Amino acid sequence: MRVVIVEDHALLRAGLVELLTAAGFDIAGQAGDAQELLELVRHTIPDVVVLDIRMPPTHTLEGLQAARAIRDEHGTAIGIVLLSQYVEARHAVDLLVDGAAGVGYLLKDRILDPAELTDAIRRVGNGGSAIDPIVIEQLLKRRQTDGPLAALTDREREVLFGMAEGRSNQSIAAKLHISDKTVEACTGRIFTKLGLEPGPDDHRRVRAVLTHLKATDKY
Repeated sequence: MRVVIVEDHALLRAGLVELLTAAGFDIAGQAGDAQELLELVRHTIPDVVVLDIRMPPTHTLEGLQAARAIRDEHGTAIGIVLLSQYVEARHAVDLLVDGAAGVGYLLKDRILDPAELTDAIRRVGNGGSAIDPIVIEQLLKRRQTDGPLAALTDREREVLFGMAEGRSNQSIAAKLHISDKTVEACTGRIFTKLGLEPGPDDHRRVRAVLTHLKATDKY
């Protein structure tokens, strides 16, 4: 899987290159700012781009804007994994409501867990999604005191965390040490309680959950 890494801190960028190379990824290129990224992506056409949300020159949302530009130009052919120093849930929601396929949003602390990071990049590169569980937890905590989320059991909430991370039923079952059938049953109850109808999109679960959680000015 070919990956482009974009990070303005040279040492962190070098660390990511070393980590992902050791995990078997082919580093197609690396860049230090968003403008350089867009030219690099057009030249290399990677499977996944890993980039920081906040980049030069203003260190505000250049990375997010670059991600949108890549998505507009290449669609879901190129996966995007956004890294953030802090929980900025509104950015995860804003990016995902337009489609969860090939999108990841992780906290930079996830770099300290190479297995989690590489698994997330592979999921995104294969057309799936990967949302940091801490981000999902913060979103749910903001909305679980009232409305439909308040009706979820602890087990259903755990399954919802896994769904929102982009995990398959089998992956959720393995993580929670429960059976696939239990996950399927929980998933059905979650959609019923949240009033979310099934659809043809394989990634509708993440998009539907995050759309439901969206609270425009409460992040």
